[in-house]
Amino acid sequence: MSQSAGLADYRAALTTPGARGPAIASVLGRLPVAMVGFSMLLYIRETTGSYATASLVSAGTLVGLAIGSVGQGRLMDRIGAAVPLLVTTALFGVFVALTIVATESGAHTAVLMVLGVAVGATEPVVASASRTMWTRVTPVGPVRDAALAYEAISMEVFFILGPAISGLLIALPWPGTGLAVAAVSMIVGSVWFALVPTIRLHRPEPVEHTSGLLGPLSFPGMRTLAIAAMGFGVLLGFIEVAVPAAATAAGNTPAGGLLLGLLSISSVLFGVIYGIRPWPKAMNLRLSALLAAFAVLVAVLAIPTTLVWLAVALLLVGTMVTPQATTHSAAIDLVAPPSAATEAFGWIITAVTLGLALGQLVSGQLVEHVGIWSSYLVATGVGLVFAAIVYARRATVGDRQAASPQATPAMACG
Repeated sequence: MSQSAGLADYRAALTTPGARGPAIASVLGRLPVAMVGFSMLLYIRETTGSYATASLVSAGTLVGLAIGSVGQGRLMDRIGAAVPLLVTTALFGVFVALTIVATESGAHTAVLMVLGVAVGATEPVVASASRTMWTRVTPVGPVRDAALAYEAISMEVFFILGPAISGLLIALPWPGTGLAVAAVSMIVGSVWFALVPTIRLHRPEPVEHTSGLLGPLSFPGMRTLAIAAMGFGVLLGFIEVAVPAAATAAGNTPAGGLLLGLLSISSVLFGVIYGIRPWPKAMNLRLSALLAAFAVLVAVLAIPTTLVWLAVALLLVGTMVTPQATTHSAAIDLVAPPSAATEAFGWIITAVTLGLALGQLVSGQLVEHVGIWSSYLVATGVGLVFAAIVYARRATVGDRQAASPQATPAMACG
């Protein structure tokens, strides 16, 4: 299984009957996936004047998303995506409105954190449903590989582009504009996606689920993949706080969003090339190698002394973003059962968002109490630790039989 795809395969995937409607709707639904938490960060920072408080509330939002994505994924594997998406979308709108009211009223940090968790927990996880949709409408082979690669590439673009848009919207008179725009986009896109016939009419085949409370995470290979995804999220979290802080320190706050947007430019360009010729070929080595390379490149961000040089460094760092996302998506088929694919992707979202929360939380404290440069260097150290753990567990990432809970003791470590 090479997990590689040519440009013709991307075109074939996107023109697959029944896929165009959900694909378009999912753009609106997935774009704010990282924008909500980051907009919350900027909104609270502007309202309270504290990076530390803002990072706590934003981290709460990400923790909520981490919890909600798994629960929603499990429901979707059992009853389909439409009903869970419609219910969570309605709740999400309510909690976003309550958060805005509480923020404007000067509510205590603890109240804002609770609301942040509620907002994150009810975010409709269109990404999980969208990935599973592709495995239903495309045949096994290069076209499906291209569809999953597209899904991963676009998801990572949204993880970077969303915060970039938030960084630009913070320049508007009301600092909550980014959160409001993100919420509207997510609500419209999620409802649209849920009501498209390909999604609305689908009902999964009844399958006996015996993997217990952890679901696909009970598979050793899935846990290794989750560790790799969390390390990836941690590094992004550090960057997403430190870069806007650098722009603010330079007296150009809106530039923070533009700088983060540079990550998406190099990410997409290099990601498409990487999807055609992935390296290393072995998936179990690819996970740790890409994470280690990303961690090392983040250290380069500590060198620039001007925003121009920071922009150049971010273009370099961005080359490692999409390759990891496509690898995470492709590896699911090797480490988790097909009947739990939606929940498995939910665990990946959970791992990334928990990593983002941790990275943003620590980065916020370092930026405020030590210095922006320290955030990048600590991120590199933490990222290398995660990469070492993934490498040590490389034997758990193979075929699904080897990765199952009934695997031999040597394969079922940790």
